[in-house]
Amino acid sequence: MYDFTYQKPASLADAVKLLGADPEAKALAGGMTLIPVLKQRLNKPSALIDLAGAGLAGISVAGGNVKIGAMTTHVTVADSADVRKAIPALAGLAGGIGDKEVRHRGTIGGSLANDDPTADYPAAVLALGATVQTNKRTIGADDFFQGLFTTALEPDELITSVTFPVPEKAAYMKFPNPASRYALVGVFVAKGPAGVRVAVTGAGQNGVFRHKAMEAALQKSFSQAAIADVATPTDGLNSDIHAGAEYRAHLIGVMARRAVAAAG
Repeated sequence: MYDFTYQKPASLADAVKLLGADPEAKALAGGMTLIPVLKQRLNKPSALIDLAGAGLAGISVAGGNVKIGAMTTHVTVADSADVRKAIPALAGLAGGIGDKEVRHRGTIGGSLANDDPTADYPAAVLALGATVQTNKRTIGADDFFQGLFTTALEPDELITSVTFPVPEKAAYMKFPNPASRYALVGVFVAKGPAGVRVAVTGAGQNGVFRHKAMEAALQKSFSQAAIADVATPTDGLNSDIHAGAEYRAHLIGVMARRAVAAAG
């Protein structure tokens, strides 16, 4: 690694101040992506600002919404009785992220800020029509994700929490890479206050995306049969050593139908 300073502010305000004063500083959440990048010498921050003491963890349910603090770990979401009752699909998604070590360190805010194109949480945020709260503003799911590893966040902007509307029904299914558990294809299907939404992760060259054709079909009839003949174009899909674009297109249909069946 390169040399850097380490600071652990005791509040969100202090963390924002430190990041604003040093454009080369990086915020540290769970470190599941940042630490490997530092080890590979692909990033050279002047300082790491550890958010563990900034008071950003916790889960609450009120008014038909589940609010999760940005520093809440995956295992906390997966094990939460409140999340399991309100949005069991979200708890199930969190329980399938990485391995046990990753789930105990990784955080929802860190995952969303990084916006890995194969990550699981972006699919939940987009399909459930969640809102991302930062230290500056509230950003809707459709505006938050802007491309490969790219979000609407400004350099000195930190995610503080994510609010998920409780859906009528929802489910997430993914075909995981057997080694990393990242999604070769993951599909989150939800029927809620914003209608039917279908989000696909792992397959798109520009990251997570909504499958509008499936949404339209499921809006008419929420059933596996409704999307049985809905094709996914291969344009814009990933093709790599793990799977070609044609196979990923096929998997999107398979995972979507399984998600619809699981949602009930």
